[in-house]
Amino acid sequence: MDDLLGTLGGDGLNALGGLLGGADTDTTKEAVGTALPAILGALANNASRKDGADSLYGALQKDHDGSVLDNLGGFLGNPDIADGNGILGHVLGTNRPQVEQNIAEKSGLDLSSVAKLLPVLAPIVMSFLGKMTRQNNLDAGGLSNALQVEKKEVEASGFDLGGVLGMLDRDKDGDYKDDVMAIGGSWIKRLFTRRR
Repeated sequence: MDDLLGTLGGDGLNALGGLLGGADTDTTKEAVGTALPAILGALANNASRKDGADSLYGALQKDHDGSVLDNLGGFLGNPDIADGNGILGHVLGTNRPQVEQNIAEKSGLDLSSVAKLLPVLAPIVMSFLGKMTRQNNLDAGGLSNALQVEKKEVEASGFDLGGVLGMLDRDKDGDYKDDVMAIGGSWIKRLFTRRR
């Protein structure tokens, strides 16, 4: 995720802040650092099952080739909100309002801005995953395995992403880590340690 973080740092965060009505960089960074793990974690949760991995892989091959990352500034100037809302509907489902509320409370960004932020971030995340699968010649199983490797790294880091992730404890076992921290935490940690 280093390439993505490098792009989001600075100009990318400023552009995101502009889309949110002029939110300051620190608030935007905090919101991004809370929102991305929720999106990524939900995708990882879906990909932990074979049918979910196949579905995610198919979507990446069909609609997300990584080109968004090649011109992220252009995308942020005119984001595909409809695509983002479609992605969120699939991965968050009825949990979306609760996730938005928790991101707002954790980041200090108002709820309406969080609702604008998530559909901008979702296509960026999918574009990264699409680029990753192509560069590494991953099939659906390889994609799922890669997410599980990241899960172990996240757990080893001890990085606690807080209560927002509890909304996605879909298997109701009381432990959100298996559902949501499958990916994202380690590079979100790098975002905060490297970009402050």
